[in-house]
Amino acid sequence: MEITSVTSKGQVTIPKQVRQQLGIRQGSRIEFTLVGDHVEMRVNNSSTSGGENGFGMLKSRRPAVPVDLDPATLVK
Repeated sequence: MEITSVTSKGQVTIPKQVRQQLGIRQGSRIEFTLVGDHVEMRVNNSSTSGGENGFGMLKSRRPAVPVDLDPATLVK
């Protein structure tokens, strides 16, 4: 068991071994539940993340290409 401190902003560092075992990464959603005199922490996997294949993780500042665009019309 590792013990960590709480910052003035209420932040706590989750030990690296725990993060790795639970798959917690930057942007992971964590659910806290008060149970009696202790807190249970669960990783909330229902996020809109890209999942294992990474699809949707990157956002572009460029406008989306129209779905009816025919690339052949761009060739002269």
